[in-house]
Amino acid sequence: MRKSINKFLKIIIPLGLGVFLIWYIYTSFTPEQLAETKEHFNKANYGFVALSVFLNLLSHFSRTYRWNFMFEPLGYCPKFANNFMAISVGYLMNIFIPKSGEISRGIILDKYENVPFEKGFGTIISERVIDQLFLLGIASLALFLKFDVLAEYISESIPKSIIYMAIAGIIGFGIVILLFLKFSKSKTNMKLRTFVLGLKDGVFSILKMKKKGAYLFHTCLIWGLYLLSFYSALFALPETTTIGFGTIITAFAIGSFTFAFTNSGFGTYPAALAGILSIFGVSKTVGVAFGWIIWTSNIASILFFGCLSLLFLPIYNRSKI
Repeated sequence: MRKSINKFLKIIIPLGLGVFLIWYIYTSFTPEQLAETKEHFNKANYGFVALSVFLNLLSHFSRTYRWNFMFEPLGYCPKFANNFMAISVGYLMNIFIPKSGEISRGIILDKYENVPFEKGFGTIISERVIDQLFLLGIASLALFLKFDVLAEYISESIPKSIIYMAIAGIIGFGIVILLFLKFSKSKTNMKLRTFVLGLKDGVFSILKMKKKGAYLFHTCLIWGLYLLSFYSALFALPETTTIGFGTIITAFAIGSFTFAFTNSGFGTYPAALAGILSIFGVSKTVGVAFGWIIWTSNIASILFFGCLSLLFLPIYNRSKI
């Protein structure tokens, strides 16, 4: 019963947050702003939106190819098609249940490529760690480029006492987690340690792989394509074509982090883009429209390829069923 409640909360809380943000933004708009937002959708150049989606799709192919580099030291070589379909299904699952995509990828390779779930899941965790490091690097670059503007905005919007309390809270939470992992003898901690040990082969496969250079190249290519995809979409609206490099990097980084808070950024992505772009002088209506255009187009692509993958996985692997 308790597990069912926890699962339900993990689904409903992010979804509820997304719905709340959508409601909050649109109820805060005047009728004129709503009409203006609609006009931005109507006049958008969807050719650049299609280019943005295409570049994002290329990043999925690169991610598919990169994944096999981590399997080589483990003695496995999954087919490219199965890798791609597993990734596509993973993205699809994350739309409905946050963080479930990683699990589904491991299950698919276990079923169709005989890669043990723990090892397959371990490579996915390793992949996520590398990607998060790249995202943190991009966020650091954004902070460096726009530190003065962001610092001024934060100091004017949030009392210093709250900022200090937030920093202290984050540090304190980190210390508590570390102490729990080191000293707790609870069943939860024991299960966590056992699971981590079971993932060891997959997580450290990146250190054993022969093609570290190729792995790094494809990682840079993936994030380069993400950035190009975001940059291309800027040309969909006249108001976003003149945005500077620092603002682009900052908006991209902030938008990327929102995918961790709700179902693939549902509600949070447009809200975050509108908020960060408004700091740099872009009207809120433009930011909201731009965020929804990017998010909707890419989610439509994920739904299309994810559903096709669910359909073709058993057909492509019918000899193994």
